[in-house]
Amino acid sequence: MLAFVLAVYALLASIIGIRRQKERLQYSAYRATAAIWALVTVAMGVLIYSTMTNDFRLAAVAGHSNRALPWYYKITALWSGQEGSLLFWSWILASYGMVAVVLNRERHRSMMPYAVAVLMVVQGFFLTLNNFVANPFQLLALNQGGEMLVQSPLDGNGLNPLLQYPAMAIHPPMLYLGFVGFTVPFAFAMATLITRQAGDKWLETTRRWTMAAWLFLSIGVMLGGRWAYAVLGWGGYWGWDPVENSSLIPWFTGTAFLHSVMMQEKRGMMKVWNMVLIFATFFLCIFGTFLTRSGVVSSVHAFAESDIGPYFVAFLGGGILFSGWLLLERLDYLKSGNQLDSLVSRESSFLFNNLLLLAACFSVLWGTLFPVITEAVQGVKISVGAPFFNKVNIPIGLVLLFLTGVGPLFAWRKTSLSSLQKNFLTPGIIALAVGGVLFAFGVPGVLPTVREFYPQVSLILCTFVIITIVMEFYRGARVIGHKSGRSLLGSAVTLTRRNTRRYGGYIVHFGMVLIFIGITGTAFNQQHEQEMLPGDRLALGGYTLQLRDLTGEDNPNYAVQYAMLDLYRGDQMIDTLRPERRYYKASRQPTTEVAIRMRLNQDIYVVFSGLTQVPDGQTAKAVISAHLNPLVNWIWIGGLVLVLGTLIALIPSQPGAGTSQRVVRAAPVATEASLKESDEILAKTTS
Repeated sequence: MLAFVLAVYALLASIIGIRRQKERLQYSAYRATAAIWALVTVAMGVLIYSTMTNDFRLAAVAGHSNRALPWYYKITALWSGQEGSLLFWSWILASYGMVAVVLNRERHRSMMPYAVAVLMVVQGFFLTLNNFVANPFQLLALNQGGEMLVQSPLDGNGLNPLLQYPAMAIHPPMLYLGFVGFTVPFAFAMATLITRQAGDKWLETTRRWTMAAWLFLSIGVMLGGRWAYAVLGWGGYWGWDPVENSSLIPWFTGTAFLHSVMMQEKRGMMKVWNMVLIFATFFLCIFGTFLTRSGVVSSVHAFAESDIGPYFVAFLGGGILFSGWLLLERLDYLKSGNQLDSLVSRESSFLFNNLLLLAACFSVLWGTLFPVITEAVQGVKISVGAPFFNKVNIPIGLVLLFLTGVGPLFAWRKTSLSSLQKNFLTPGIIALAVGGVLFAFGVPGVLPTVREFYPQVSLILCTFVIITIVMEFYRGARVIGHKSGRSLLGSAVTLTRRNTRRYGGYIVHFGMVLIFIGITGTAFNQQHEQEMLPGDRLALGGYTLQLRDLTGEDNPNYAVQYAMLDLYRGDQMIDTLRPERRYYKASRQPTTEVAIRMRLNQDIYVVFSGLTQVPDGQTAKAVISAHLNPLVNWIWIGGLVLVLGTLIALIPSQPGAGTSQRVVRAAPVATEASLKESDEILAKTTS
């Protein structure tokens, strides 16, 4: 409550302080942000302590934890419920706000008070929810004769079994760090408009904030896919669930912003567009939170229905109206300095990239909201499933993949025909040759012959993009190696250090290509389900699964039953898989625990779905569902590469990296003049 009061104070102090030029009042608002962080941190500590000590007087603890729950899942229980997760959101926002103030209060004195004011509006909204709508410290009480008596159950209901998975300990925090992180660039963009800043200071200030928020959101999306794959037991990783989509929608607009912002920095273009994108990303993050918590859509990921929805609708409506009005009022300050010179240019590739990402965003948003719209208009919920999303987004994804490859080959302003021929010829020939081999022979032990249109196009484009990225590194590294005497690998490291943002971006693109390869493997998935007794066999591709035995055990948290399955390739046993059926005692819910044999070429994915219902005296059979999923692990490998590339891009560039005296002595030709020449050649090559 005190944090809420201080948020209101910081909002008023910031506005009054800047309007009346009272610096002490402004600095008082800055200090209030630190005090808010301290107070919300104390509240977080109290809730964590209550959970760890099994204080079941609190409804949030009794509803999502129990005595037998391992300590690490008790921490996870903090954000498994509505109340605790909203407090966690407030704490992350307070942390972001405090760090933003500490880093920028002296650098941007004119717009910093307004940025703080915007942050405090958002902070105040979530603290309002914490205090008056979804209080995490609500006590369990029973009305006896008109008197409310606090209750303390002997044990809690326990954590949802689906959330008792290691990745879920970090999946929600990553998503929250991504969602909340976009508040800072939004606040600085609003402050820029309010103060009529003509320059791009807000971009310089928030570039790394935006990249970090995008990184966290990307990790959250990937972990969510991994959780769905390893826990839900349906053999897939993305089912176009409404809550899954709610995290993907702002990812599209955030990705578009990270690309288009380079046009504003390089050419002074798309200033209005970038404002729209950062506003859209922030409000879509809030909208995604609304979808998860309001009960508007049904999802295995969603929180229970509550009356919190109208608060989000009011906040979204007011925020969109005010920011839209402000943007229209300040259009004169956002005039572009240049125009698009040619359709065959890097600017045009960024523009098409943005349009496609927005098209994907709209299609996913439309498909997600379609049941809500049809219910409001016709009174009947009509849902759209994976076929709709796949039909629309697969072509969009393939064109985006193509632009990922051709973008680096285009020059700024205009690309000559000779340059296009030189840059496209080698990657194009190699990619088409690979496509021909896949069409004729496939990949032994991985893929059959690739005859379907979309998988064929996807793998050709993936090859094309990989070759273009490798060529970009090779050209630059060869120049540095020629002038400095370094190895090709050492020169590539030096090249990356000299322009971390550019080459880190290429590594991110490479990670996306690996993800596309993994997604393409879905077209070749195989599945077989069978009822089995011990000794029975199930054939899957070139493998055979034989049920050896059914065993079980018990622990304080759950009872478990295993299906012991021996895996054969031909006549040779190569592994034993143990899919499980668990029954959680506190929540009284059964779940499946899949067994996965992971390899780079394919996963063997086995689910023990349960036992058949049989009359007395007969033996129940185990229901086994087995999946053969080619290339799926390249999705997770691509995610790791994406994280690596983003981290490299966040590191400041070192233009003089690699020009040490040691190198000059080892290679006398690498004089200062020759190194300067090398940089010039490198600049021409990579532009």
